Amino acid sequence: MGKYFGTDGIRGRVGDRPITPDFVLKLGWAAGKALAAEGNTRVLIGKDTRVSGYMLESALEAGFSAAGVDVVFLGPMPTPAVAYLTRTFRAAAGIVISASHNPYYDNGIKFFSDSGHKLSESLESQIEAFLDQELDCVSSEQLGRASRIGDAAGRYIEFCKSAFPSELSLSKLKVVVDCAHGATYHIAPNVLRELGANVIEIGCEPNGLNINAGCGATDLKALQEKVRVEKAAIGIALDGDGDRLMIVDADGVVIDGDEIVYALVRQSIKDGTLEGGVVGTVMSNMGMELALAKLNVPFIRAKVGDRYVMEALREQRWSIGGESSGHIINLKYHSTGDGIIAAIQFLSAMVREGCSARDMLSGMRKFPQSLINVRFTPGTDPLASDNVKSAVAEVERALAGEGRVLLRKSGTEPLIRVMVEGRDAGTVKAYAQQIASEVSAID
Repeated sequence: MGKYFGTDGIRGRVGDRPITPDFVLKLGWAAGKALAAEGNTRVLIGKDTRVSGYMLESALEAGFSAAGVDVVFLGPMPTPAVAYLTRTFRAAAGIVISASHNPYYDNGIKFFSDSGHKLSESLESQIEAFLDQELDCVSSEQLGRASRIGDAAGRYIEFCKSAFPSELSLSKLKVVVDCAHGATYHIAPNVLRELGANVIEIGCEPNGLNINAGCGATDLKALQEKVRVEKAAIGIALDGDGDRLMIVDADGVVIDGDEIVYALVRQSIKDGTLEGGVVGTVMSNMGMELALAKLNVPFIRAKVGDRYVMEALREQRWSIGGESSGHIINLKYHSTGDGIIAAIQFLSAMVREGCSARDMLSGMRKFPQSLINVRFTPGTDPLASDNVKSAVAEVERALAGEGRVLLRKSGTEPLIRVMVEGRDAGTVKAYAQQIASEVSAID
């Protein structure tokens, strides 16, 4: 990670640096200078539904224009849609104004390259170098211009539908879709309806302030209740920018990212389309790893963050990977994680197999995990504490190879994430609390 760029672009609370109008204007200028140095002079900008998106969009436009780079606005658009449209319009880069699953008062800026992948660390470094320089402006005749793509949503809907087998239909399924009042509100329901599903939609009335509030992939209670009330076959939850997917079955039981990846791999084996193995993260459930081993599917773990899952997939030349939080990547269909496309793949497998959502997980049993987030004082390093190390070693000895302990720092907040995994839920919860108490004692 650089001075400003984290694992998923630049993110923070609106009004606090770096998410201020002046900084974002300069960020647009710096990115424009870095891209223009390579002869590229057009970028696409999409956003989610946060009220601050209007302000940040205008600031970026001014910065890019001052650097001599044209801007094409997409309006509210999921993150993976921006990646796709950046490729199809042969733009130099795609920019997404979004803080993903965070509350409305946060926002962020993330970039895609012309190939639809996350921006390289070398180009991020170039942008950061320009941020330390004094802002200037090209001459008037060289200023960047602004335009808008009116049918961006329609183009992306067709792209999503192309991931669904043409010989199948969702006509026999009632599906509840929760769009988190986010960027997929005008896309995901239409995709599913056009594929034949009986769609019940919730979380599709954004007002700029309600994104991810009690809905979407990070809060499934409303979806679980709606699925039960409507007697739907399945519930689909996306996050604010549409790159995460969580599913609930007909009984309202949660199916997380690890289980979704397993189901897609299992179907790919039946179809004869699996390429290589699977990439998870250090947080991926041990139950998925063991289930994949029974299928003779190689599995490796990357650091947390879809950027690292993607890097490992490209290095291994594999196609499927994901995180338990719901980032699902399948490079056979898209260059980045895409919640809608992952949902379509899961639904198509259900239809092809004629089975329920829960039946898709046959052969996998998750290990209980206990995850505790412990806030720490910036400037301290609880992971270096001898007391914390001793607590971890004690729990690992007790687990005796029948589970895992993982401590890691959040990439966006001053939090230590304490995770313990094992065969018994009560035991792992007690162990996690034991370690978390040692972490919280550090000041």
